[in-house]
Amino acid sequence: MRKLLKIMGERLAAGEDLVLVTVVASSGATPRGAGARMLIGREGRLCGTIGGGSVEYRSEHIAAELLAKGESREVDFSLTRDDVQNLGMVCGGAVNVYFGFIRAHDEAVIAMTQEAERLFAAGESFYLITGLKSGELSLTSRRGAPDWLRPGLSGKPCRVTGGGHDVFAEQLNSPGRVYIFGGGHVAQALEPVLTGVGFRCVVLDDRPDFASRELFPTAEEVRLIDFSNIAASVSVTGEDYVCVMTRGHAYDTVVQAQILPLRPYYVGVIGSRHKTAAVRRELIERYHIAEADIDRVNTPIGLAIGAETPAEIAISIAAEMIQVRAARNSRE
Repeated sequence: MRKLLKIMGERLAAGEDLVLVTVVASSGATPRGAGARMLIGREGRLCGTIGGGSVEYRSEHIAAELLAKGESREVDFSLTRDDVQNLGMVCGGAVNVYFGFIRAHDEAVIAMTQEAERLFAAGESFYLITGLKSGELSLTSRRGAPDWLRPGLSGKPCRVTGGGHDVFAEQLNSPGRVYIFGGGHVAQALEPVLTGVGFRCVVLDDRPDFASRELFPTAEEVRLIDFSNIAASVSVTGEDYVCVMTRGHAYDTVVQAQILPLRPYYVGVIGSRHKTAAVRRELIERYHIAEADIDRVNTPIGLAIGAETPAEIAISIAAEMIQVRAARNSRE
């Protein structure tokens, strides 16, 4: 969404009309769920996707028509048997799509995209609100939202109605950073994958050669720290994710001893099951870490897919973290 909003602001400022296509609701075996978006301009699709296949194909044509007319519209799609076969699915589904026309030089929307970029850069969580009657786009925080909207805000994109209001709310820049302790080969493979799926990554190492922006050009931050005094450099909270993959057993243990009492939302530690047992004993006997806190650690980190290379391990870790984030969003 960061890229989409940036392109939106640039195109509007340059004098181009646009249509923002948003999946508002879906059911059954549809390719993308609520919150999927694409941006349509005079050249066609500029950014984003709502899942490909027949729904996206039809939506691109509808958006082109509405772009020419300067109109917004909400459209319900029901996937036919042929659609299902073309998309390779086993059952049908329904998709509700909102086509929001945005006129060129719309100062309010341009200002909104600029504010969104500021919030992205600052690492702040916020919501994009799409008025399904008014067509207006706005930003809000949970605290700053009006009373009628606040109960509907969650980590999961959703439609909020009532009291004459009808809007679609989506959280952007979801809470919590990913702190990756160790800048070695797995971290170098992992960070761009996590960043690419919307996690905000901070890479930390005590070696200048590995705490390097050149190795992690897409990370939110790269810091040189003292592993024995983490609190001097970062403040990990219960909103955050932690991946521990330093250069050795001793450093992994020292990091866990400081991190686990802070109870981050997710902690994953690289290593074998044999190493895990030894670390557990040391955390309990030497550092007096509560067993309940140790039990929260995901180790060996990542889903068990038989990963061996750094690239494969990175995929397994990212998959596990996506799974954890999805479960978190469904509860919020």
